[in-house]
Amino acid sequence: MNGHPERVLIVDDEEHVCALFQRILQKEGYEVECAPTGEDGLARLAGQPFDLVMTDLKLPGIDGMELLRRGRDLCPETSFVMLTAFGTVQTAVEAMKQGAYDYLVKPVDKDEIIMVVAKALEVQRLTREVARLRSQLDLSLDFNEIVGHSKSMKAVFRLMKMVADSNATILIQGESGTGKELIARAIHGASRRKERRFVAVNCASVPESLLESELFGYVRGAFTGAAADKKGLFEEAHEGTLLLDEIGDTSTAFQSALLRVLQESEIRPVGSNKTVKVDVRVIVATNKDLKREVERKTFREDLFYRLSVVPIALPPLRSRRDDIPLLAAHFIEKYSRAYSVEPKRLAPVSLRLLLDHSWPGNVRELENVIERAVLINPGAEIAPDSLFPSALTMLDENRSFTSLNDTMRGARELMEREKIAEALQRTSGNRSHAARLLGISRSALYNKIKSLRLAN
Repeated sequence: MNGHPERVLIVDDEEHVCALFQRILQKEGYEVECAPTGEDGLARLAGQPFDLVMTDLKLPGIDGMELLRRGRDLCPETSFVMLTAFGTVQTAVEAMKQGAYDYLVKPVDKDEIIMVVAKALEVQRLTREVARLRSQLDLSLDFNEIVGHSKSMKAVFRLMKMVADSNATILIQGESGTGKELIARAIHGASRRKERRFVAVNCASVPESLLESELFGYVRGAFTGAAADKKGLFEEAHEGTLLLDEIGDTSTAFQSALLRVLQESEIRPVGSNKTVKVDVRVIVATNKDLKREVERKTFREDLFYRLSVVPIALPPLRSRRDDIPLLAAHFIEKYSRAYSVEPKRLAPVSLRLLLDHSWPGNVRELENVIERAVLINPGAEIAPDSLFPSALTMLDENRSFTSLNDTMRGARELMEREKIAEALQRTSGNRSHAARLLGISRSALYNKIKSLRLAN
């Protein structure tokens, strides 16, 4: 922790519980205060800020749910963790829907307390920093539409800035949904060609037989249906920028034709015996590893080197998780304006779900998730089930709590199962190594495996 110690408030009418939590958390470097009632807890919140409140659900007078509701109205940036007995787990899951970050079931394991508090405070810090980051992004790069402050994206921005005003061919590689076209448009917008056209074509969506005529144009009578001369996209983009997306899906025959155009800066319309000079800045994009395609003889080696004068590798969202809170805030603002609704904020548990999701569809998937949530979420705070409908499925009172398919412990156990299984897989089942990878003790991992029924 940097700066002053983070402050934690424990609200529980059992003195020994308060004393236990206070002792454990003070050893971790937190500043801890205790309150015996919900009323006292609210008074302390009103008097001075706390980073985290841990409250029992069962309290005399104002109960934990009411303290959560009032406390979050009073201090929206404060994280809440609920303490509950086994018999009130459903109520604790409901509390997560109301904005609690997590809950702990008594009696609580020391390592679990430390882990949950650390993660709750991490999310709280991220939430608190989003507004600051929005205002302090390096907008001098002139790439305002691209959101990111992670190291990997800052490296991309620096490279974009260095090459934007050149005529160098650029190869953008990245998984689907990482924003390759957005990067290409930003480079064009920061170049001397920005007043001219930016033309984009998805090579994979154009039939192979039509791709050359689409790009190079054709003359009347070149083929059946060619009733008049038609300019191709290279001519349309003259003195501007042409993006050839999914270049890795083209045939070697087309690659030969493209290589000739890049070398000679001229095109030959289909059916014509004359060439046309063109001045076009070419950017290509692909979700394939072109070096590997070269090795497989499906992509021309000479074209690869001609295209990759400036290679830009876009990181997948799962490797730039620091950007998720900022991206989510950006999309919330965007779609709140688009649908003329009041700006919403993410509940702490919702942010945690976003941070822990694997995002196979990358930034595009995140944008779709946020757009849907802005549309369907009824309140001012986006709940987890507005992001992922099955995230906090509430169980019927008579339903079993023992099945792996149940969400007895809500989203936390679902995520813990995934993380532990991934750690065990990465370490080939070595539990000591897996525990170190997860940042918990070996005994805590054994307890988790047992409680989550992950053992064979």
